[in-house]
Amino acid sequence: MDFGQPSAQQPFNRLPHQHLTFCKGIPMKCPRCKTPDLLPTMIEEYLPAMGCGTCRGSLVSLLYYRHWAETHKPEPAPAPAATPPRDTTSAIVCPKCSRVMTKYRLLGSVDNRLDVCATCDEAWLDGGEWELLEQLQLSHKMPAIFTDAWQRRIRAEKTEETRSAILKKTIGEANAAQVEAFRAWLNGQKEKSAILTYLYRD
Repeated sequence: MDFGQPSAQQPFNRLPHQHLTFCKGIPMKCPRCKTPDLLPTMIEEYLPAMGCGTCRGSLVSLLYYRHWAETHKPEPAPAPAATPPRDTTSAIVCPKCSRVMTKYRLLGSVDNRLDVCATCDEAWLDGGEWELLEQLQLSHKMPAIFTDAWQRRIRAEKTEETRSAILKKTIGEANAAQVEAFRAWLNGQKEKSAILTYLYRD
């Protein structure tokens, strides 16, 4: 991601440059570093953003993102990074309206979250998170990530993961594996309720 001037292959001058750079005539500041100005950059060809040269984070207009996602096909997932990008765990405020942005988890298997301002229709990506979205094949699915259904599914997965960890700690991994195998078998039985009723009698 280049935080300098856009290249000739990335026609940023076709976009409302002034609108992206300033909010009420004041340069927007990085919501993570606080002091550096956000400068025009390109996350992908034809996908502009306002980037911080210090933390490498970027503010993405979801209006431009949706247009980009509709007109560009997903690329093959790149090789995963050696270490996941560091997520901003504290609350951050929108560089445009100064309201606290809402955090959305990507998956239950990763800790990174995207920060979104519903008022301004903007998303903040910490440095490396766009590349993480590509690795997870989620770069074209950001609107789905921001839905209640997606977040409920992640919470359910984390709850199940916690229950499984407690079971393994309590009865051991080998016995827990047998329990999981029995549950998988049980879920495929038409008379599941009758079997459970019989077992509960003990």
